[in-house]
Amino acid sequence: MPARAARDPRHRPAVALSALLVCVLLLAGCVPPKNQAAGPTPGATSEAPGAQGPAELARFYGQELEWTTCAQGECATAQVPMDYADPDGPSIGIALARARATGGEPIGSLLLNRGGPGASGVDFVQQVSGMVGTEVKRQYDLVGFDPRGVQRSSPVECVDGPGLDEILAYDADYSTDAGIQDVIDMYGELGAACLENTGEVLGHVDTVSAARDLDVLRAVLGDDTLAYLGFSYGTALGATYAALFPQTVGRLVLDGALPPTLTSAEASQGQAVGFENALRAYVADCQAGPRCPLDGSVDDGLAQIREMLDRAEANPLPTGSARDLTRSLAFYGVALPLYAQSLWPYLTQALTLAIDQNDGSALLQLADQYSDRSPDGTFSTNSTVAFYAINCLDSRDSADVATMRAEAAQIEDAAPTVGYFFGYGATVCAQWPVAEVGGLESYAAEGAAPILVVGTTNDPATPYRWAEELADLLSSAVLLTYEGEGHTAYGSSNACTDDAIDAYLLTGTVPAEGTRC
Repeated sequence: MPARAARDPRHRPAVALSALLVCVLLLAGCVPPKNQAAGPTPGATSEAPGAQGPAELARFYGQELEWTTCAQGECATAQVPMDYADPDGPSIGIALARARATGGEPIGSLLLNRGGPGASGVDFVQQVSGMVGTEVKRQYDLVGFDPRGVQRSSPVECVDGPGLDEILAYDADYSTDAGIQDVIDMYGELGAACLENTGEVLGHVDTVSAARDLDVLRAVLGDDTLAYLGFSYGTALGATYAALFPQTVGRLVLDGALPPTLTSAEASQGQAVGFENALRAYVADCQAGPRCPLDGSVDDGLAQIREMLDRAEANPLPTGSARDLTRSLAFYGVALPLYAQSLWPYLTQALTLAIDQNDGSALLQLADQYSDRSPDGTFSTNSTVAFYAINCLDSRDSADVATMRAEAAQIEDAAPTVGYFFGYGATVCAQWPVAEVGGLESYAAEGAAPILVVGTTNDPATPYRWAEELADLLSSAVLLTYEGEGHTAYGSSNACTDDAIDAYLLTGTVPAEGTRC
């Protein structure tokens, strides 16, 4: 199977970022913005209807969590319906981890989602402490959760390590109808394996169900309104929550925005351009330094990267191991460091080896980090297969060959260096063995408290215009702009951005319209 790197921000690249958020560079700040309209205080008594859930879900909304000591601080498992249309049917467990407020008297819980879909929020709890403000940690319990289908929460299970290696390393041939059908068939085989090894829950790991779980978590944590920090795909989950439960929206930060109304084809083209722009910025920065393997103009440097990728397809690069670097793996290795400007030196080192010495070892290491692959050949998370499963439930585009070819041509025209890796996305779900669930008819979230949407102007994975779109989509949203590089802004941008987000989480006041940091 082809490595569908970054064809959709709800796919692999967001996961890679999540594992590296603690590594990104904190830049110098700018002047803090003025504040305006305030949202409700987390934990405050609310008269909102349905704050404790509908009667048919009373056993879930009214459950008491049993917290135990764990590596992340405290851990518990909440029960939710596998199928909200059948609340008396089977239930599944949602894993939680909590780092207690350092001040001792929290104003509420701050629920965390690190993106993906498929990334673990339980694992994120310890990492996020280095991102959020000191006062936020003092006043909030930080609570991570693994969404349904992810890691510890009735996880999607499909193939073993060697099987996943084959998927990630596969270089697809889209030049013929037969080559495209081979890709469709192989993803169909993956889906069949997922259904066999996961069971009925595979049909219930959609984002709408996960948003309903989020409201159960809010209630069992004792909060009348939801305080939430979501990155990348986590913004789509947060927007879905707001649309379903506008009256219990508290303070929602949606950073690295992904409008849930995007089709996969729209997302693919937007992200292809985003990565092309980020790669262009990287090449210019590299060439301005002393040890860049890319010579000539910026366009020349981009052409040299494309030549290396094409060379890896024709003759995979040796890595000093039993695994050669295919074109797909090479692109994973190039894409990962584009998530944060502080990681660009690692890309320079890897490209120097690949271009000057025909050595793919460093790019392979980056690709493995992208996929949560351990040196022993096992995968530390199920993030890769979880994101396939979640996305195939949320939306599906036409797998008509002519349609896909036309879309792929548009993508490659807009992003000539990396566009190839974003086309033909509909092949993934064409034979998925469970039915599409879909999204909501409206995401306006009328009546919700102010929601803070954060966008970075040269974000590779979630282009800035998506932040503008999500802010327009949500009726109460206010957009905060970080002018810079990298995927998401909070904790990895500058003091202006961080201070604005901290102020919103602590007081409910949103920045003035048009604030740019």
